[in-house]
Amino acid sequence: MKIICSKSNLLKSVNISLKAVPSKTTMPILECILMDATTNQIKFTTNDMELGIETIVDGHIEEKGMVALDAKIFYEIIRRLPDNDVTITTDSNFVATITCEKAKFTIPGKAGEDFAYLPVIEKDESLTLSQFTLKEMIRQTIFSIAVNENNRLMTGELFEIKDNCLKIVSLDGHRISIRKMTLKKDYSDRKIVVPGKTLSEISKILSGEIDDQVSIYFTKNHILFEFDQTMVVSRLIEGEYFRIDQMLSSDYDTKVSVNKKEFLDCIDRATLLVREGDKKPIVIEIKDNSMELKIDSAMGSMNEEIDIEKDGKDILIGFNPKFLIDALKVIDDEVIHMYLMNPKAPCFIRDDEENYTYLILPVNISQNQNR
Repeated sequence: MKIICSKSNLLKSVNISLKAVPSKTTMPILECILMDATTNQIKFTTNDMELGIETIVDGHIEEKGMVALDAKIFYEIIRRLPDNDVTITTDSNFVATITCEKAKFTIPGKAGEDFAYLPVIEKDESLTLSQFTLKEMIRQTIFSIAVNENNRLMTGELFEIKDNCLKIVSLDGHRISIRKMTLKKDYSDRKIVVPGKTLSEISKILSGEIDDQVSIYFTKNHILFEFDQTMVVSRLIEGEYFRIDQMLSSDYDTKVSVNKKEFLDCIDRATLLVREGDKKPIVIEIKDNSMELKIDSAMGSMNEEIDIEKDGKDILIGFNPKFLIDALKVIDDEVIHMYLMNPKAPCFIRDDEENYTYLILPVNISQNQNR
């Protein structure tokens, strides 16, 4: 094999490919990038058996061939080369020689035939979105998936297509994040759970441009994202997702409208007095047209009042400040609406159209914190 590519094209493609290289594996071949130049295109493929990526590299093929190279070593070599054309050749023993200007590296490779290819996905019906929209919907929900594997369904996000609306849902047992978007044409109803790791890696590769499209295909066990000469295939998480509709209520006793930036800045200041790992609640007292936020910890205490518009009853309630911060950070509206029932019932933050909904469970506040 002999191929010539610019350093910048190689680096861009390797960066994308690395996202599906496992950090630990018992199969050394999975630590490799498969470089396939057997057709008229140069393709890089990586696969950790859960997530697979194939991306087309712009370059010139002088001799067709295929080789699997250690992904991390290959990346570090390319990253450090001068900004010029890079020539990669292999011999009959799969030893690769990488040259650029006066630099020359020789590294051992493996036969490409040993590599685990990506599953073939039937491309029946595609859901097409702008890359900007998908990236935003992931950003606005991914923070509330569960980190541990106690319940695998919580480590993924629900993608549901129903009544020409795409709904993405994540939850971790303490909060729920929902983003909805009306679709421009009719699609079949679907309900699948996509691993959070897949969505996190996808959002790093997406350009985020409104004019750039991404096509999504679904099968029983896999999801395929296709965009910008790149294909990302992921296994789905099996199982029935939680029935969140039972947890969502439109009833409320108190509705608060507050400037998002003021509210976020205030909570952010309060957390200065909370050490990492401390579970100190922020206590919110809502009465008349003001909201008082209080925090009390071993490092000190703080209270601050902000102006609000209130509809309904006064309430005293406590929250994990991080959960409020996570939700407020991803909302773009200048004014947000909070809906509350009582100090033990979930708080809802949602817009009038319900394009987004954030449910946050309160924490118990002892009487001595109330004053």
